[in-house]
Amino acid sequence: MKKAVVIIPTYNEKDNIKQTITEVFDVFAQIKTWRMEILVVDDTSPDKTYEVVKKLQQQQKYDSRLHLLLNKQKVGLGVAYLKGMAEAFGKFKADVIFEFDADLSHDQTKIPSFLQRIDQGEEMVLGSRYVPGGGIPNNWGLHRKILSRVGNLVAMTILTDFYIRDWTSGYRAITKKVYDAVSPEMNSEKFAGYTFQIGFLHKARRKGFKIIEIPYKFKDRTHGKSKIGPEYIKNALLYMLKMKIQEIFNHRIFKFLMVGGTGTLIQLAALVLFRAIMPNFDWLFITGFILATFLSIEVAILSNFTLNNIWTFADRKLTLAQAPLKFLQFNLTSAGSILIQLLVATIGERVFGIFDLFIIPIIKMNFDTGTLYVMIGILLGLFWNFFAYNTFIWKKKKS
Repeated sequence: MKKAVVIIPTYNEKDNIKQTITEVFDVFAQIKTWRMEILVVDDTSPDKTYEVVKKLQQQQKYDSRLHLLLNKQKVGLGVAYLKGMAEAFGKFKADVIFEFDADLSHDQTKIPSFLQRIDQGEEMVLGSRYVPGGGIPNNWGLHRKILSRVGNLVAMTILTDFYIRDWTSGYRAITKKVYDAVSPEMNSEKFAGYTFQIGFLHKARRKGFKIIEIPYKFKDRTHGKSKIGPEYIKNALLYMLKMKIQEIFNHRIFKFLMVGGTGTLIQLAALVLFRAIMPNFDWLFITGFILATFLSIEVAILSNFTLNNIWTFADRKLTLAQAPLKFLQFNLTSAGSILIQLLVATIGERVFGIFDLFIIPIIKMNFDTGTLYVMIGILLGLFWNFFAYNTFIWKKKKS
């Protein structure tokens, strides 16, 4: 029989924990195909929440299925969940863990639905307040409703992932496969509150796991205070911005553009150098300037080829044996970009003509259609280069 462990992190939840455990176990009685257990992770609560759990453990009806993990000090929500997951998947050999609030904000009757979706092949199931059928308390103040909805909208926008509707939901079922893949990346950072929930889900999404949301209606706590404060919200926002910046910097197109820009600077520097050291001559229509220009272009092409190989397409890096032929192909594709630029400029001049668009008075420069044709040609040339590099030079390796 497969095993699922419901992890309940606690800090000063003495007034809630007994009812929560009782009602969750009532739902366990309806589940016949899974062995269900609870693991309470308490941060040595000043109100001695852990003592309530210890007393409940002595009751026969819990049949060694109620566990307690006691942290010596307050570690925060994220670390508490990670410690609980390590205990559940390691010591208790769980196949699935649940994240569950100690104050019954989460609807325990949905647990069988979560397990049903896991049985159907989902790897992570989210309880969602913002899909049809879900909801937040009607008695919440306007500021809390706005904060919750705007917080999720901000998460979707910054992370540019609108597939997930409830990024901050703390009601989840997570398989061991997802935990094994994501947890090593979580241990190196400080995660708490919303940051943990967003961070774990974001990493799972990036790894391509099958994730589904099912609706539930969030209930407000009746005892105690919410642990989510302004600091959690600030940290979550900083985390999302940091992750987005990292994604941009690590994106292949960004690397491609950076390499192209570097190649342009190298070409200009090489041209200045070759013109300084190369004597002037005119032989069979080839001047010193033309030769210097050609050599500077080739130096830039060599630079672009090398940097693209070791950085932009590092996951498809060419071997030493492949390099000579691929470098020849690289030159040909680069020539294609130059040809595109020449064609756009020629067609633009012949069909539309060249005339002033506007004048930049500060630097006394005319911006005309000729400049526009060159810019369009460069842009189309970049598209061609990226397509050609991706398709012919650094082809995706077959799995």
